[in-house]
Amino acid sequence: MNIDWLVNTDKNILLQLNGSDSLFWDYLMTGITSTVAWIPVAIALLFVIIKNNTLRESGLIILCIALTILIADQFTSSFCKPFFARFRPAQDPIIMYMVDVVDGYRGGRYGFVSSHAANTFGLALFISLLIKNKWMSMSMFVWAILCSYSRIYLGVHYLGDILGGMLFGLLTGFIIYIIYWYISKRFTINKRNISSQYTSSGYAIADLNVFHTILYATYLVLIIRAVTII
Repeated sequence: MNIDWLVNTDKNILLQLNGSDSLFWDYLMTGITSTVAWIPVAIALLFVIIKNNTLRESGLIILCIALTILIADQFTSSFCKPFFARFRPAQDPIIMYMVDVVDGYRGGRYGFVSSHAANTFGLALFISLLIKNKWMSMSMFVWAILCSYSRIYLGVHYLGDILGGMLFGLLTGFIIYIIYWYISKRFTINKRNISSQYTSSGYAIADLNVFHTILYATYLVLIIRAVTII
């Protein structure tokens, strides 16, 4: 397959998906792409982990989450971006003035592969494998997709950047989970009681409901913020 065709296709897709004439969507996507906006959700996730595990197990899980994000972020930012040296859409001299940007935000110089996509999809897969609940998995992956799409909307990543980051993030999340599973099997003594009130991995559904309430509340706050700023 011709690499030039792939590059041109990626640029055409970007120009179709990037930006809009809506200030509401501009502000909403700016909020979604922000790390700070998701701090309450991160705290809620920590609550679920600590509430449903021993101190030692919680420490191991938090360490694995940190490793997933660290590896995904550093590999994409410190190796891939300078190695491939592919301009971000908003930094590409050929199309940068055709790309819609919000408040002058253009990101760093290079964008392949997306750290946002790697981080969010890596975390989403690890948490999905850890908790084993279809609604939790769906919520995590919808969140990862929204965060990744926001980067295309804002013109700082091509779809190819997102897909590359997604694949590496999924691989990282899977490998770290396998490591976690192997270690936890060696140190976990008591098996958890499983019922309709718990997931198959022993997480209380009631605690997951707390997480979902905070997640949906965050979405609502971001929407209200976007409406009120207009």
